[in-house]
Amino acid sequence: MKELSSSYGRVFIGSKEDCFRTAVFLAEGQRGRNPLAKHFTWALTGGSTPKEWYQWCVAKDALSPGLLAATHWFVSDERYVRIDSHESNFGNADRLLFKPLGIPADKRHPWSTNVPPAMAALEFGRMGAPWFGRNRTFDVCFLGMGDDCHTASLFPGSPLLRDDGGQYFAAIDVPGKGWRLTITPSGLKAAGLVVVLALGAGKAEALHRVLTGPFDPANVPSQILKTCAQNVVWLVDEPAAAKFLEG
Repeated sequence: MKELSSSYGRVFIGSKEDCFRTAVFLAEGQRGRNPLAKHFTWALTGGSTPKEWYQWCVAKDALSPGLLAATHWFVSDERYVRIDSHESNFGNADRLLFKPLGIPADKRHPWSTNVPPAMAALEFGRMGAPWFGRNRTFDVCFLGMGDDCHTASLFPGSPLLRDDGGQYFAAIDVPGKGWRLTITPSGLKAAGLVVVLALGAGKAEALHRVLTGPFDPANVPSQILKTCAQNVVWLVDEPAAAKFLEG
């Protein structure tokens, strides 16, 4: 893969298959940085690209036995819906990845959506604390990016982009989208590795805006990753990178 540097992290550009394979390679590498750790935590994300990656992982038997044995699974953000809904980020990971791979129930950690949203965010942080450790969130945090440059459930204009109060997880009522549960900017800074998957021509304009446009995270939320760029890797296919590569 071609590697470029940016103020928002390292950018790797290749085929979709390259991106999927490198996502696994990065997670394996992150786990190897602390082989004596009792737990390894990996947060997935929502959208069509992760679904395709889940199916690819199962078909290719891409996740090593060691990685599977060590990993506790989460999602970086969630819609406030039941886990059996096809809108549930964790539910989709459960159906397409965890169950086909036989991940035991005690290593699957969904957000709670049967309590009020603010309590769900608080519970999630408390529940994850034994796995994360002090002043940490996930060892690996996967993110996507929307056409409006949002990431996780940090949408343009979100008050969490101005001030998250130092909290790692929060509930936010997104206008027109309902309640979301999400990792915050502070939570991203407390992650060991942040991996952003941006694939397809539909992401080209947003990627160009994030990586080359004026710094304006309130309206271009993915630019918040500049605050933790040393721990951020972008995995981008050629169609998504087309406008960025034009300069």
